[in-house]
Amino acid sequence: MSEIVSNRSEILFLYDVKDINPNGDPLDENKPRIDEETMQNLVTDVRLKRTVRDYLHDFLDKEVFIREVRTEDGNIKTKEDRLKDLNIKSAEDLTNTCIDIRLFGATTAVKPPITLTGPVQFRIGRSLHRVQLIFIKGTTVYPSKDEKGQGTFTEMYVLPYSLIGFYGVVNENAGKHTGLKESDVDLLMEGLWNGTKNLISRSKVGQMPRFLMKVNYNENNYHIGDLDRHLQLRSEKRDEELRGTEDYMLDAASLLETLKENKTKIKSIDLALDPRLNIVADETPIALAEELTKAGLLVTKLTY
Repeated sequence: MSEIVSNRSEILFLYDVKDINPNGDPLDENKPRIDEETMQNLVTDVRLKRTVRDYLHDFLDKEVFIREVRTEDGNIKTKEDRLKDLNIKSAEDLTNTCIDIRLFGATTAVKPPITLTGPVQFRIGRSLHRVQLIFIKGTTVYPSKDEKGQGTFTEMYVLPYSLIGFYGVVNENAGKHTGLKESDVDLLMEGLWNGTKNLISRSKVGQMPRFLMKVNYNENNYHIGDLDRHLQLRSEKRDEELRGTEDYMLDAASLLETLKENKTKIKSIDLALDPRLNIVADETPIALAEELTKAGLLVTKLTY
């Protein structure tokens, strides 16, 4: 039986998109979310958690509470309906049944109300570079009611390229209340990598995971913090001209040095890398797993 999580860990996850909309804003014509000051692409933590939830349910057949389930007449079931379907009467029932609640927590306005702080929390994801927004217009085969002689127009906004970075923390203290297991966190990591790759819809097809790291600590209530800010892109091209991993190098020098400085507090590091991602330290190509191992850090190479 898998043990309850007892140590804190940090997650650093990078994935890229090409010619799609990674996370549309419904209040702004469903455009990709952009920080207007920095022109970085933004992706909400809700979108990332949905990716994980969909993978855990659709591919691994795990019970997930927060998902779209419809009634026979086509309406979306409420939280109350879902609790009734799953025969949930307490917070313990909910965490025992649903892996996403053990990971991300939940608040349900039922009697008595259930409030569980999620042990796994992610910041809003940001691209590591400025992005370019493109408007595409096309036509469909089927006409509208008013223009029966021709197809209607379709419109969408896409990003030619975006390398998005997410930073997260697994809080062992909150994990005690949701019963978060080590095996749940393993499935979270698998869901981040494979779930991203398996988002095969018109607006998401082509998303590719490139970098996934989990730093596991051996000191209580400690983590380095802001691991994502220790990565930088190096390229001879302007940010807006980037179109793939071949156009830049990921400079991990600061990240590598920071992990070395904290190695006495680090129990181990889990790492998955796409071989097409060019990683450098001060412009010198490096094999990150080997560099961490040489520094005395125990590295587990993840393969999915």
